[in-house]
Amino acid sequence: MPRHPRRNSTRPTATALRTGPCPGCAWRRLRRRRAPLATTPICADHPWRGRPLNPVLVIIGPTASGKSALGLALATRPSLRLAGRDFGGGTIINMDSMQVYRELPIITAQPTTDERSYAPHRLYGVLPAREVGTAARWRVMALIEIAAAHEAGRLPILVGGSGLYLRALTDGLSPMPEIPASVRAASRASWEELGPQAFHDRLSARDPETGARLAVNDRQRQVRAWEVLEATGRSITAWQQERGDGPPAPWRFITVLLAPDRAWLRARHQRRFDAMVQGGVVEEVRALEALLAARGRLDRLTLDGVALPALKAHGVPELRAHLHGTMSLADAVERAVLNTSQYAKRQMTWARHQIMSDLSVTTTENDQLRDVEKFLNKVTP
Repeated sequence: MPRHPRRNSTRPTATALRTGPCPGCAWRRLRRRRAPLATTPICADHPWRGRPLNPVLVIIGPTASGKSALGLALATRPSLRLAGRDFGGGTIINMDSMQVYRELPIITAQPTTDERSYAPHRLYGVLPAREVGTAARWRVMALIEIAAAHEAGRLPILVGGSGLYLRALTDGLSPMPEIPASVRAASRASWEELGPQAFHDRLSARDPETGARLAVNDRQRQVRAWEVLEATGRSITAWQQERGDGPPAPWRFITVLLAPDRAWLRARHQRRFDAMVQGGVVEEVRALEALLAARGRLDRLTLDGVALPALKAHGVPELRAHLHGTMSLADAVERAVLNTSQYAKRQMTWARHQIMSDLSVTTTENDQLRDVEKFLNKVTP
């Protein structure tokens, strides 16, 4: 195996992370020091030599299923053993697309200051709401935090409900080209002109596979599929089946899927939102509106034609309607709970078909921790 001189370590950049013959080699070059034995590269020039892979624990599931509490319970253990490796506790790394926004700690249910004091938490509130967080952007940050946790002797614990973010990390991102602004604008105009059903019929006629898996009212994904088809001549499904980056590093991802009963989950959604209202979520959304309005970003589209994601966080549209006088607070809460429960159902459907979990947990609260610890103790190198 080639030797790499030991030098002062540096933090890798987003551009540099996308270079190199293989993820492990690129990581070594970026860090300018010899990688730990458990992160041996796996490319043609550096074949696998039987050394164990550094494990990464993934806790994924629908919103309010208990992911954060479970992750914290595991991370605060003074010692953890997983896949033959011993760790001095865990580092929790956010894998939720909305918890990256710093102005929305309440409505996105980010860990509290007290909870963060018990274990390291990373990638929570790292972006301003006026920016657009993407899977590619999160992936670069997650690569850095996972490696940092391993170097500190802690188990990286990814916690969140974003299946897209998980697949971006484990499978890499598809090499889809940039779509011209003119094509984006024309696609959005076609949706407005034709309406959901006619637009869906037209998409299905040219791309039956994509049309079959998209709901008629799924404006964002339908328009995205059409603009990719128009700009490239290929379906978005074909592009998504190509992986441009591959796995980020020779890490072993051990995935736990939380799948609690739907009735229990809906009751949690109601209790959580009631607690948010008591905790000042209305004032939080009001402050967000004032901030974005002051910066000229409220209700504007970004340059690439995507609405600010922070304004789409569960509960934000309903509370904005309340603040504008078009909906009572009681109705806003009821609508937000309903929409959240419907989204959780879609999350579970997607997860069951798209995620190859190592363990599916149907129990709740304390039983979750018991079942997961029992499973982790049995994971072999």
